[in-house]
Amino acid sequence: MSSIRISVVIGANPPARLDKALARDVPEEASLSRTRLGRLIADGQVMKGGVAVTDPKAKVAEGDEFELVVPQAEDVETRPEDIPLDILYEDEDLIVVNKPAGMVVHPAPGSPSGTLVNALLHHFGGNLSGIGGEKRPGIVHRIDKDTSGLLVVAKSDRAHHGLAKQFEAHTVDRAYLALAFGVPDAADPRLKGVRGVSFESGATIKITTNLARHKTDRQRQAVYFGTGRHAITRARTLETFGNPPTMSLLECRLETGRTHQIRVHMAHTGHGLIGDPVYGGKRKISAKALSPEALEAIGAFDRQALHAALLGFIHPATDEEITFEAPLPEDMAGLLEVLRKG
Repeated sequence: MSSIRISVVIGANPPARLDKALARDVPEEASLSRTRLGRLIADGQVMKGGVAVTDPKAKVAEGDEFELVVPQAEDVETRPEDIPLDILYEDEDLIVVNKPAGMVVHPAPGSPSGTLVNALLHHFGGNLSGIGGEKRPGIVHRIDKDTSGLLVVAKSDRAHHGLAKQFEAHTVDRAYLALAFGVPDAADPRLKGVRGVSFESGATIKITTNLARHKTDRQRQAVYFGTGRHAITRARTLETFGNPPTMSLLECRLETGRTHQIRVHMAHTGHGLIGDPVYGGKRKISAKALSPEALEAIGAFDRQALHAALLGFIHPATDEEITFEAPLPEDMAGLLEVLRKG
């Protein structure tokens, strides 16, 4: 594989460790994220005086000069597939798509084909960036297979680098629509006893916990305190259904973006999502609260009722603030209509 060489001189008052110092001082046009720099260090591709430095925590000083050997991008083995895409926006740097429920974002051992990446490879026709050493669409965030809605994907190195920084800094505006059991209410004494749950103005529930893999079920995430990754979700009730209110339409906003975050957090509050097969999306509902049609529709809904409805970010090439919205897909819209009637 051919490679390019990049010289980096450490500036004044550098961070204490090599990976952070390089992330700060590497030329912006190189579009090298801290994760990518970490891989270069581990692979012996970061040199000082002709000697490889393989410790990301190595100390640096102002004026230190490092040479980075960056392999040029290779084509990936993932095959292009002619799969229709719902494209809301596209330019030379990025694309925004409305992903349908049931589509996996990236190929994995259990889903080698039919993914969003397979579809994008076909759509781009080989016009791809070199991200992470491979020519591929720049997946900077994901949504679950059975969650529908908006995703932004990088087409260029500069877009991948700029978008990744925004997601890392939690400055991307993301709103989801969810149909949940029960109604989160500040007056509910049960919620006052749930650790990590608080209420803000506007009847917004805030869930602040850590998330990590479940100790016994590796396919699930679980709430922890003291270990795992910090996660914050805010949920606001938009509409309630039933007499007495038994279901709710929520707007959920992510401050962080962890795996299954909304699904885990809402289950933690006791307001799991309708249809969620992993975190308890089936629940007995009083036959008096909703119509038989509504009860049947809830029981038949076969995925988590979650849709990524809004996505806003700063365009990494133009610095323009842009926002996109995607309407509810047919299955959630149909369920919502039945709930309103019931």
